[in-house]
Amino acid sequence: MNVIGKVTVLPQLPPSIARLSELAYNLYWSWTPHAQALYSELDPQVWENFGQNPVRTLLEVPQARLDTVATDKDYLARYKSVMADFDAYMNLKKTWASQNAPEMQPVAYFSMEYGFHESLPIYSGGLGVLAGDHCKSASDLGLPFTAVGMLFHQGYFRQLFDKDGWQNEAYDELDLTTLPITPARTPDGQEARVSVRIGHREIAVRVWNLTVGRIRVLLLDTNVPENSEEDRKLTARLYGGNQELRVQQYVLLGVAGIRALRALDVPASVYHMNEGHAALLGLERIRECVDAGLDFRTALESVASSTLFTTHTPVAAGNDAFTYELMDRYLEQWPELLSVSRHELYELARHDQNWDGQTVPAFSMTVFALRMSRAANGVSELHGEVSRDMWKFLYPGAEAEEVPIGHVTNGAHNLTFTSQAMRDLLSTVLPKDWTERLEDEEMWKAVDGLSDAQLSNVQLETKREMIAFIRARMREQMLRNGASAADVAATDTLMDANTLTIGFARRFATYKRATLLFRDRERLARIVNHPDRPVQFVFAGKAHPADNPGKAFIQEIYRMSQEPEFRGKIVILENYDMNVARHLVQGVDIWLNNPRRPLEASGTSGMKASFNGSPNFSVLDGWWREGYDGTNGWPIGEEREYADLNVQDDADAFSLYQTLEDEIVPRYYGGATGEDSWAYSVRRSIETVSPRFSMQRQVIDYVQRYYLPLGKRGQAVAANHNAEARTIAGWKTWVRQQWPYVSISAHAELPATCHPGQTAPISAQVNPAGISLEELRVEAVLNRAGHLTRFPLASRGDGTFSAEVPLEESGLYSVGVRMIPEIDGLSNELETGLIKWATAR
Repeated sequence: MNVIGKVTVLPQLPPSIARLSELAYNLYWSWTPHAQALYSELDPQVWENFGQNPVRTLLEVPQARLDTVATDKDYLARYKSVMADFDAYMNLKKTWASQNAPEMQPVAYFSMEYGFHESLPIYSGGLGVLAGDHCKSASDLGLPFTAVGMLFHQGYFRQLFDKDGWQNEAYDELDLTTLPITPARTPDGQEARVSVRIGHREIAVRVWNLTVGRIRVLLLDTNVPENSEEDRKLTARLYGGNQELRVQQYVLLGVAGIRALRALDVPASVYHMNEGHAALLGLERIRECVDAGLDFRTALESVASSTLFTTHTPVAAGNDAFTYELMDRYLEQWPELLSVSRHELYELARHDQNWDGQTVPAFSMTVFALRMSRAANGVSELHGEVSRDMWKFLYPGAEAEEVPIGHVTNGAHNLTFTSQAMRDLLSTVLPKDWTERLEDEEMWKAVDGLSDAQLSNVQLETKREMIAFIRARMREQMLRNGASAADVAATDTLMDANTLTIGFARRFATYKRATLLFRDRERLARIVNHPDRPVQFVFAGKAHPADNPGKAFIQEIYRMSQEPEFRGKIVILENYDMNVARHLVQGVDIWLNNPRRPLEASGTSGMKASFNGSPNFSVLDGWWREGYDGTNGWPIGEEREYADLNVQDDADAFSLYQTLEDEIVPRYYGGATGEDSWAYSVRRSIETVSPRFSMQRQVIDYVQRYYLPLGKRGQAVAANHNAEARTIAGWKTWVRQQWPYVSISAHAELPATCHPGQTAPISAQVNPAGISLEELRVEAVLNRAGHLTRFPLASRGDGTFSAEVPLEESGLYSVGVRMIPEIDGLSNELETGLIKWATAR
C-alpha cells in the first residue's frame, strides 16, 4: 500500500464517561490500578497489545464498546469513584509542601531520561525510573516543581533474544498521536518552539507537555520539518550513537531546556541536575546573566548558588568525559557568548584521562556539574563516601570526609510498584490517609496486625499472576524463534507457585555480576532440584547495545536455563521494562542483588520488592547497607573491600549459597511461627523498607537538605543586582591570584605520651601576601584512626595564630596545621578549593 498520509480519528466519548480522555492525559493513572482498570476493561487485548496505554486504547476501542460501557451501571460506579479520587488529589489544598515548606522556591529538575510507564519508553533503567518516581512524589507532596527532559522517538530499545540467547535490539518509532502528551503552548497560545546553535547549525526544538499529577514535564523534540534529517535524529534514541551525538544531546537538554522554561514563562529558582548529562544548563544560565550585564565570574557565582547536582554512579562509564577537540566542535561559540576564555571555561570541567596510554585533559560532565553547583549529593550513604573520595582531587589538601558532597538515599514510588492486592490489604490496618504519610515509620508498625494467612494469600495471588505473565512471555519468545511444539507446550507448566521463587532484574552491566549465581554449578543444581525444598529463579535485564560483555552474561544465563538440570528452574525474560519489573517485584518471594561492592551507588529494585513483602537477599552495598537490620532480609558477603576481584567473587558466591541453604530455604519451607516464620520476614520487609525507602521520604529529604537552603541562598546571592555574587567572585579572583605567595609554618610542643584531656600548645606563623588575616582560617587538624577533629587557632593580629589544642580521647594522633581562605556567604568552607598545609619549624 502506498501511504500518502496519516490521520487520527478521535473517539466520541459518551457524556457519562467523557472524562476518560482527560484522565488518559494525566499520568496519575500510572500509579492508580483502579484507573488503569477503566481502560483495560474496555478491551483487555487492546490494552495489552498497545503497552497498557490509555490514549491508544481509547483510539482503538470500537465506538460501540464505548457506548455499551457508558450505560453499564457497575462500570459507571467504578468510573465515578476513580474520578472522585482524581479530583480530590488534584484539588487538595493542604499538601505536605503547603504545610511544611510554604516558603519553598520553584524547582526545575533536569534529567536525560524518565521512566513513568512502559507506554512512554523514554528511559533505559534505574536512573530514568528514579527520575520518574521523583516527579510523581513531587506531585504527591505538592511541590512547585517542573521537570525537563527529551522526547526520544525510538526510545531506548526493545530487547529480543535469538534462539541462542543473544540480545538483539529493535527500535520502534513512537506514534506521538497515541502518547499522553500535548504541544506545550506559550502564554500567548502559540506552540512552543526554541532554537539552539550546535556547532555551525541552528536547530529548532519543539516542546511537548506531559502532565504527571499536579506537576508538568517538558519534553524536547528536534524531529520537526524545519530541521535537517541529521538534526531530526538528535532526539531519536536514548544513549544511542557515538560520543558526538551524546555531546549534542547534552547541549540540547541543558541549553534548549532552559530556553523552554523561559519560552513558557515557567518560574524556576532552584535548578536540580540529575546526573552530569544536564550539566550544560549552566552555560545558558550564565549567558543570560552575562547578557544582563554581569561579568562571567559573577554570573557563575549567581548561577551556581541556586544549583544542585546529583551524581549516580562511581563507575567510569557513567561519568562522561570528552576530548577538548570534540567539545570545540559543539561549544566553540560559547566562550565568546560568556565573555570568558576557552581555557578558563574548560578548566571548570577538566579531568585528566589516560587514553591510549597518554594522559590528556578532558572535559568531564561530572566535574563541570560539580563546578557549576554549590550543592552536590550521592544517592546512598556509602555512595556519598565513595563520591567524596572519588572527587577529592578537586579539593587538593582536603581529606575525603571533608569534600562537600552529601547524600540522599534513593527511594521508590510506593504506589507505582505496590500491587493493588497488597494496597487493599494494607488499607485494612493503616490509617485512611496512609498514602499521604508513606514516610511515617511509626504508622507502618500497624502491619504487625496482618495475619500470616492474609499476607500469604495476597502474595500467592500476585505470584500466580507473575507466573502467568512469565509463561505468556516465554511462549511468545519461543514461537518467534521457531521452537519445537514440545518446548512451546512446556511453557504452560513453567514455574510453580508453591516453589520458593527468587528474582533478579536489572541492567546487565558486568559489575552487577548477574552470573555470580552460577559460580558453582553443581551446588546450584542441588539447590534448585531439592526434592522437598526446591528453588526457582527468574532473571531479566538489558545490556547496553555496545556492551558485549553484558550481552555475554545474558547469553550465559539463557544457556544455563536450557541445561537439563536447570530447565524450568532458571528463566530469563526478554525486554525488561517497567511492566516486567512490576510483575517481578510484586510476585517473587525473594529479591536477589549481588553487585561488586562498592560500585552499586544505590539500587532501587529491591525496595520495590519489599513494598510487596519480598525480603532482600543482597550485597551490603548501596541502599541495602542502610536498609538491612537483621530481620528484613539477608546479606551476601561481608562489608569489606577486596584487592583481588576473583577472591571477592568466590567469597560472595560461597556466602550466597550458604545463606540460601542454611537460612532462607529452611525458613520458607519450615512452617514455623512467630519470629522464626516466613511471615515475620515478610512483615519486617514491608514495615521497615516502605517508609524509609519511599520516594516520598527521598523528596522530603531533598526539600529540607537542598531545595529550601538553595532557594534562600540563591535569592541572597542575587539580591541587590547580584551584590553578594560580585563580592564573592571578586574575592575569589584576588585570593587565587595571591595564593601562590601565601605561606604558613607551624610549631607544636607535642609530648610523646599524655592522658586524655591534656592540651598541646600549637602555633603557626602566616605570611598572608596581602590577604586579610580575618579571611584566613588557620586550624589544627587531628587525625585519629582516620577521623578528623579540627580546632581553630586564634589570630594575634601579627600573622601569628595559636591555641591550646585538647587531646580528648586516648589513641594515636597525627597532628597538622593548615590554612583555608573564607568569607561570609560561601556555601561551604572548601568552596575555593584552596588549602595550604604548614611546614614544621
